[in-house]
Amino acid sequence: MSAAAAAAVYVANADSRDISVLRLDAATGDLSLLQQLAVGGAVMPLAASPDGRFLYASIRSEPVEVLSFSIDPGDGRLALIGRSPLPASMCWIGTDRSGRFLLSASYGGSSIAVSPIDAAGVAGSAQQTSATPSNAHAVQADPANRFLFATCLGGGVVLGYRFDAASGRFDASHAMSWQARAGAGPRHFVFHPTASFVYLLNELDAGVDVLAFDAMRCALSAVQTIESLPRGFSGEPWAADIHLMPDGRFLYTSERRSSTLAAFAVDAATGRLTLVGHVPTETQPRGFAIDPSGAWLLAVGQLSHRLSVHAIDPATGRLAKHGEHAVGRSPNWVEIVALGRG
Repeated sequence: MSAAAAAAVYVANADSRDISVLRLDAATGDLSLLQQLAVGGAVMPLAASPDGRFLYASIRSEPVEVLSFSIDPGDGRLALIGRSPLPASMCWIGTDRSGRFLLSASYGGSSIAVSPIDAAGVAGSAQQTSATPSNAHAVQADPANRFLFATCLGGGVVLGYRFDAASGRFDASHAMSWQARAGAGPRHFVFHPTASFVYLLNELDAGVDVLAFDAMRCALSAVQTIESLPRGFSGEPWAADIHLMPDGRFLYTSERRSSTLAAFAVDAATGRLTLVGHVPTETQPRGFAIDPSGAWLLAVGQLSHRLSVHAIDPATGRLAKHGEHAVGRSPNWVEIVALGRG
């Protein structure tokens, strides 16, 4: 995979109410601070547009809203270009595959929403909202942009909706429902980039479900469940985030009470996972991301107020601590965008 020599890293800091903008040297893994941008509210989820030109930030304190930023293609600095109200405090935001619609999920409001994004990259007010079972936690479009899937932690289900990519509307009246095991708590999920599998991280038991995805019927079926907790863990799990390598060969998860990252090898033919190992990371790692080159994993600690850079072994997927960097207070989300594209 070819990649830019540098990437811009965006970290949402809820308590200091700002976004840290850093430059990642993709060759060395070194970080340098470019910008500490005040946003005036408790910022949590972030989302980059598919083309890397825009960044969206969900403000979860009143007034709840989404901020739209342009990304400088040279150095990654942010400039505010718009702000619009959100229908509820959104714990997840992302775009559809075209980048024309902003998808959002509300944990407290138990709902999902779709907002249009105009030609200038500004996300507008929601055009459609729909109630879900309790505690919606994430919503994403499938790789073909034909369906939306939403996790509901309290409801214990993953919902699937037919999605019209032209209008940005979804059919809430005929949702598919995949039932998780009792007490699992579906949280975040990722689609494999080349195979028909979904990887679902459950917050309450820290299990990872491998699900086969039938793109014709908008259906999910269980393939495997594997534990993500480190050996010897005792207490109440509190799993947080999940990401795949860009090429889909390795999968990673974070767990907040043990402050660890888990690594898994992925069998693209069967979808099944094999544990590679665990490593310690920042304290209470709510969010992390993998850079576009697949060489570096960056994790933030809500209680350490720092970001750790972990090198990814390209052969085994194992992680090794490379360095760390101070960010804002209560960092919780990481987005990484390649610079120099186009």
